[in-house]
Amino acid sequence: MTVKWMDNLGIVVENISAAIEFFTELGLAPEGRISIESDWAGRVTEMPGQRVEIAMMRTPDDHSHLELS
Repeated sequence: MTVKWMDNLGIVVENISAAIEFFTELGLAPEGRISIESDWAGRVTEMPGQRVEIAMMRTPDDHSHLELS
């Protein structure tokens, strides 16, 4: 089974490496991964001093992305 279509979506996960592996098995392709430690991350989540790790996954049709954080 593979993902055929999906609108842009963001998901907060407990284990980003495991989530990347899971969605790769469903047919999505990893595009990039970054850690963010800045005031921006705290403003977005309203949790000052937060460190956020983000991974972008591309759908098989190149139409949409899944953002894991």
